Amino acid sequence: MLKSTHIEVSSLRLRVETSEFWSGDVGLTLITVSLTIFTFLILPLAEGGLLGRFVLDVVLATLMVSGALRIGSKRVTTTLAIVALLAALIVLWVSLMHSTPFLQRLSSTLAIIAFLLYFRIVLLVMFRQGPVTWSRIQGGVSAYLLLGLAWSRAYQLTEQIHAGSFRFVSRPANVEQLSAKLSYFSFATLTTVGFGDVLAVYPFARSLAIAEALVGQLFPATLIGALALQSRPEIVTKAGAATKSSSKVEISHGTRDS
Repeated sequence: MLKSTHIEVSSLRLRVETSEFWSGDVGLTLITVSLTIFTFLILPLAEGGLLGRFVLDVVLATLMVSGALRIGSKRVTTTLAIVALLAALIVLWVSLMHSTPFLQRLSSTLAIIAFLLYFRIVLLVMFRQGPVTWSRIQGGVSAYLLLGLAWSRAYQLTEQIHAGSFRFVSRPANVEQLSAKLSYFSFATLTTVGFGDVLAVYPFARSLAIAEALVGQLFPATLIGALALQSRPEIVTKAGAATKSSSKVEISHGTRDS
């Protein structure tokens, strides 16, 4: 009896630890590391045919699926996020092995949807109740990287639909090179560096670049402000109380004047 009770307690503890993988902020750290490796190592070296991309894709997919399952969001949203991610991965690897214009465009579209859905999931995990930890700050980095990746796929889709939307110093020879060059352009635009070796020349591509540059400036400031308010909730309470008291004073003065 005692042994069975011990087993049940151990099983319950394991389930709790698993369910708190993301709420305990561990998932934010792991997905930040994975995205950093994917963005700054795998994508730039994709031109050399680095096989590690497959491993990173699997790791990212595992982390994102676990995040979607543990976030406690609506079932429809969770299902949509997981389906979009798995479909994007399958179509991506099929398009790499059997490249056709339709598959390439479909892969880019699904990747945009998947990155934006998981951008939302990361933000929901970050702003759950609890103290602001270093892992949650790392989650902000993940969200920033997901934005850059989503925009890079939007650029790629634009180039695939309207060839010549971007001007390159050296034209990409295949889809992997195109993805690497436009990811580089996306993060250069997001951080407003703009080296000029990749240029958006098609009007819609320029509009995307302008929007990304604006988001790249506004998102970090907004995120820092939101985290600061979450770490000091008494600021919001005091501000609300001050607003109410000032409103009462104005009303009383208005009554006296009348």
